[in-house]
Amino acid sequence: MNKEIIKIFDTTLRDGEQSPGASMNTEEKIQIAVQLERLGVDIIESGFAAASPGDFDAISRIAQRVTNSTICSLARAKDSDVKAAGEAIAAAKMRRIHTFIATSSIHMEHKLKMTPDEVIKRAVRAVEYARTFVDDVEFSCEDAGRSDISFMKEIVDAVIEAGASTINLPDTVGYRLPSEIGAMVKEMSEYTHNRAIISVHNHNDLGLAVANSLESVMNGARQVECTINGLGERAGNAALEEIVMAIKTRSDIFGGYTTNINTKEIYPASRLIANITGIEPQPNKAIVGKNAFAHESGIHQDGMLKNKDTYEIISPADIGLDMEDTLVLGKHSGRAAFKDKLGKLGFEVDEEALNTAFERFKEFADKKKEIYDDDIRALMTSQMTRVAKAYELVSLQLMDCSNGVPSSAVTIRHDGIETTDAGIGDGTMDAIFKTIDRITGYQGRLIEYKVTSVSKGKDALANVTTKVTFNDNQPAMIGHGLSPDTMMASARAYIGALNSYLSMEGMLRLRHADSGETI
Repeated sequence: MNKEIIKIFDTTLRDGEQSPGASMNTEEKIQIAVQLERLGVDIIESGFAAASPGDFDAISRIAQRVTNSTICSLARAKDSDVKAAGEAIAAAKMRRIHTFIATSSIHMEHKLKMTPDEVIKRAVRAVEYARTFVDDVEFSCEDAGRSDISFMKEIVDAVIEAGASTINLPDTVGYRLPSEIGAMVKEMSEYTHNRAIISVHNHNDLGLAVANSLESVMNGARQVECTINGLGERAGNAALEEIVMAIKTRSDIFGGYTTNINTKEIYPASRLIANITGIEPQPNKAIVGKNAFAHESGIHQDGMLKNKDTYEIISPADIGLDMEDTLVLGKHSGRAAFKDKLGKLGFEVDEEALNTAFERFKEFADKKKEIYDDDIRALMTSQMTRVAKAYELVSLQLMDCSNGVPSSAVTIRHDGIETTDAGIGDGTMDAIFKTIDRITGYQGRLIEYKVTSVSKGKDALANVTTKVTFNDNQPAMIGHGLSPDTMMASARAYIGALNSYLSMEGMLRLRHADSGETI
């Protein structure tokens, strides 16, 4: 039986980045895009090109790097936005411009302050202009979930005539129930017939984003917009991993549909996003939460021992999770074995990156007896998502003064020159951070601090995530640090946040400050 392909439109790099504190630098975005391509995502919404030079640059570099997924940029229904989007994705093998404008009465009246006729004219102009850059144009009716369906039909007719080939119906505020979304999608799908693909973009404010997306598929949607780990504004978006695995697992219901997703890349994608953003999925998160395949109840354990099908509807291997957490590397392992392991974990590196990663691996292996797959993933994520290092930690020494006040001695390299200084603080970390501030000349304010154990054992690597603001008028920057020593990892994370700030300074996203528009 020929199955219909449900296109997966991933917006982790655009809508997912709108999660508070989830801003990513360009190198991190490129690494995520490469993983999304490996995952088999059909369309990667790589950002909002008009938001800032930084976003434009990231989209452009992703367009040059990714070849097997369509690269898309979001654009408001404004010529300047559409032009920026078209230019940013120009190098992509397959490219799409995604333009939108609000269609609900509340948005048109209070936010846009435009009449329905003006909104239609603006939408048509945007689509027509987008077609001068690309053949593939998507149009979104922002707040479709609260829009009058008669008006949506009118504007959809107009934009399809102008050249839009995908019509997106976002439940922007996550308000609708599955039955309501299903009815809307069914009516719009039957109305557009074969003139355009119907897409949905559901937010999770009521915890219904995935259910609404699946109901939409059953009622005619052939594209679903979603994010890894359900990242996104407020309560987030529909989670890619849940949608894809529901379609695959419940073939009795979704037997006529399939996706192009390589499900074995779901877990690696989830871990990469969590490591980069510092936002871990909740432990009981479906599919990718750390407890998703844990069985503690005695009755459940007994059933699992007798037959895994008693309580396990998805095999961990299906999403690329090795439950055995097999140890294969140690301090005596060579470069060839290390490179082979990286390939099996999905990392592609050049010789320079391999050499740097191998040196760090040997450093960890000298201090940590057993190296697990998650250790390697964390090491490579840390290595491959670094920005150009304006400041680099050379050494860290902690000591107690005679009066018991915590103090630190820090050596930092900048422009080839090493500077050493020492300082005291209210605690060990405070002493470290104050010393770094004094050496660099930048004063940071710690917003969040989190340390997690990468794998198991008392010698497990510490993965530290910091969120630091260096300018109260700009978003806090995320820094990552990895080391068997928590204080060393903390220092690396703090300096990482500073380097991200410096790389993004003057290029920070505007977060649509002039309109507040989003889908």
